Amino acid sequence: MQSVSDSRSFGLIIRQERKSQKLTQEQLAGLTGVGVRFVRELEAGKESCQVGRALRVAAALGLSVSVGSRRESAP
Repeated sequence: MQSVSDSRSFGLIIRQERKSQKLTQEQLAGLTGVGVRFVRELEAGKESCQVGRALRVAAALGLSVSVGSRRESAP
């Protein structure tokens, strides 16, 4: 499991998974019902991308997103 600390690292994970599945940005956009521009901006780590759409793209790639408290992992 990879840790995500900002929008850039989330975008890189999306890009890596899309490429590993041999999908173009256009194909991924079509699968998820978002625009190609959104996919490009998401992969570039644009901070103003909509969370709901970003989660939809992640789910379409088979990625799960979870949130945990830093307090939970503290020793």
